[in-house]
Amino acid sequence: MSTLAIILIVVGVVILIAFILGLLGARARDRRQAPSYEEHVAAADQALEEARAADKGWHREAMEQVARGALEQSRPGWEYRDLHLILVDDRPGVGEDRAHFVAVAPDGEARVILSREADGWVAERVE
Repeated sequence: MSTLAIILIVVGVVILIAFILGLLGARARDRRQAPSYEEHVAAADQALEEARAADKGWHREAMEQVARGALEQSRPGWEYRDLHLILVDDRPGVGEDRAHFVAVAPDGEARVILSREADGWVAERVE
């Protein structure tokens, strides 16, 4: 066997090991952060309730409808299984209010950022 073949095999094995270790590390990180993610979702829900109590424009159903419409327009045919409200940014007045939703699908996630205008919610962007 030539020296070049041995070097290529060793490099291939090292890359394979690094890939496997990366996957295992990502899975471990996801398991560690799962409770944290749920806490953030619960905190966002709580912030929404507080915002709704102080200001009458925070209606979750209307916000979800705008987020779903933005996802359909941005990614036609993309199917997601959950839509989570993850951030409520309630600032004084109406013009600076923001809400972030995350759509979760088996093939990834999409973040929808909504902004509030005088006549309701609009999708600012989909990431």
